[in-house]
Amino acid sequence: MAVLMNAKEISEELGISKTLAYQIMEKLNKELEAKGFFVIKGKVSRRYLSEQIYGMPEKE
Repeated sequence: MAVLMNAKEISEELGISKTLAYQIMEKLNKELEAKGFFVIKGKVSRRYLSEQIYGMPEKE
């Protein structure tokens, strides 16, 4: 399983449109950037997404 997710993967994981997935990805990346993390445009951390959506880290 990849560490980073793109909008297509997010939309499939959450059952949402790709447009909404892009919006979520942009919001999460802005949060990570504000915390001092390096972000890659068009990708978001699978772990951070899991923490923000489900309220807990993804099991490894």
